[in-house]
Amino acid sequence: MKILIKNGRLVDPASGLDQVGDLAIAGGRISAMGSVSADFAPDRTIDATGLIVAPGLVDLAARLREPGHEHEGMLESELAAAAAGGVTSVICLPDTDPALDEPGLVEMLKLRARKLSRCRLFPLGALTRGLKGENLTEMAELQEAGCVGYSQAEHPIKDTQVLVRAMQYAATFGYTVWLRPQDPWLGKGVAASGPVATRLGLSGVPVTAETIAIHTIVELVRTTGARVHLCRLSSAAGVDLVRQAKAQGLPITADVSINSLMLTDLDIGFFNSSMRVTPPLRQGRDRDALQAGLADGTLDALVSDHNPVSADEKNLPFGEATPGATGLELLLSLALKWSGADQTDQPDAEKLRRALAVVTQGPVKVLGDALGSLSSSAGRLTPGGVADVVVFDPAARWPVQPDVLVSQGKHTPFAFQTSGFELAGRVRLTLVAGQVAHEAE
Repeated sequence: MKILIKNGRLVDPASGLDQVGDLAIAGGRISAMGSVSADFAPDRTIDATGLIVAPGLVDLAARLREPGHEHEGMLESELAAAAAGGVTSVICLPDTDPALDEPGLVEMLKLRARKLSRCRLFPLGALTRGLKGENLTEMAELQEAGCVGYSQAEHPIKDTQVLVRAMQYAATFGYTVWLRPQDPWLGKGVAASGPVATRLGLSGVPVTAETIAIHTIVELVRTTGARVHLCRLSSAAGVDLVRQAKAQGLPITADVSINSLMLTDLDIGFFNSSMRVTPPLRQGRDRDALQAGLADGTLDALVSDHNPVSADEKNLPFGEATPGATGLELLLSLALKWSGADQTDQPDAEKLRRALAVVTQGPVKVLGDALGSLSSSAGRLTPGGVADVVVFDPAARWPVQPDVLVSQGKHTPFAFQTSGFELAGRVRLTLVAGQVAHEAE
């Protein structure tokens, strides 16, 4: 199908493009931008007057709950949620059941996603078999099956010797190791250590649970030369350590979740289990440092940390509730809120560029050559590049009503009735390889 998007505000953070113009799509690729030849004969024309036309979002952290947890989320529902949020590429974690430690499982997942045609799916393979932290997986075989990196998800490796060998192996072949920094012994609590956790009688997770792990990882990166991505940082001290590591030229990148970026432990209120997430929400100074680190480039990307949880596992006392929240449909709006691009109906160019960069250009930089042929055009609007495009209305305001979310998971810390958040930016159209993946009614 040939598609012509007319009169939209074309914004591409990677090139600095920000202008009103047309976008022509043919054969799954962008054939022209700005001014389109009169000879172009579209099968469909879309009027984007007053709307923003941007690269499709790239989310580095989402659990799609399949295989093994279909009662919490199906591939169909979660990829549809991604498309509804303007996300055209998603990286899924390996902590499925069974874990993604065999090429056949990875190939099956990618095949299912391709047939659904909602969103590009890039799995992370398990770093160790069964995520048990004992025996390394066959990373080369998993890479051939389509994995873009290797992770332990929320299962830290307790044996440092195993981690060293994994990083040495990854460094040999140029693979990236994705690690959420958390000490396995200090990180067993349910809330961030501090006055709130003490007052509520909740077991605490100290900042040192994150910083001790980062110190270890940084030294192993220095020793092995492995490329490491630090997932979902939560503390001011952690941001400082990443800033120092980058200043030393170490091959380290990092991201932060929408939860840690926008909320604090005070939002737990009276044991609101929707605020039970991993890593736990920390104090205001940590949130402020995370926001500053994302702004200055210390943190490379903003992620949804999408993790749908069933009502039975969430509607429990705070300490017993399963951590997790739905986030794919909120990623764009919360990026706009963080940058201040939600303050007017037509956002300031710099604020809009900053918001879109951390969910397009930044994630693609983290993925690098793991994207293969897509690495030169994913997260960008460029002639000849893939037509992964989101069209959204920056003036639309919407309260988050869990029951109308597309995701099978209905629990979110940003539900209007508890947070009072009214978000800006509604996705009107999402294209993946030039095909309509989502269109708002």
